[in-house]
Amino acid sequence: MPSLIPSRTPLTPEQVQQGFDYLLALQMGGGAAVAGQAEADPELAFVLLRLAGDIVWPLTTVGGSSDPCADSFALEEVGCVLLAALRDWARDSPTTGALGIARSIIRFAASVIQDPDQADTADTLEAMRDEHLVLAHAAHAAPGAHR
Repeated sequence: MPSLIPSRTPLTPEQVQQGFDYLLALQMGGGAAVAGQAEADPELAFVLLRLAGDIVWPLTTVGGSSDPCADSFALEEVGCVLLAALRDWARDSPTTGALGIARSIIRFAASVIQDPDQADTADTLEAMRDEHLVLAHAAHAAPGAHR
């Protein structure tokens, strides 16, 4: 089945780092730790939106590794609805959208991704950051990569 999400230019390592720096600061220090960052960098909401897509979509889409069932398609639709809502938020209000998108990513990481035996969401975010940085470096180091 072809992907319904069009291919796009991968985030740069700097964008990945920027997005996860914001997520980790929010997770560990709360809203005061990130106050003013979205206003200072209006692109932040869109970086976070791209990270949300890279985090949510692979976990909610119907994959080829198991037999699809009704629950698989429901989960995929939930992922689509979540990403559409975050996309609308980023488009309509980038400055307030950054904080809301970041909180949604953190909540998704804590509720869906995090190992139940690992109580620290910051560790989960750091592991995701490291994985995304490897992918971003590989994508931008490849011949013909977008720079």
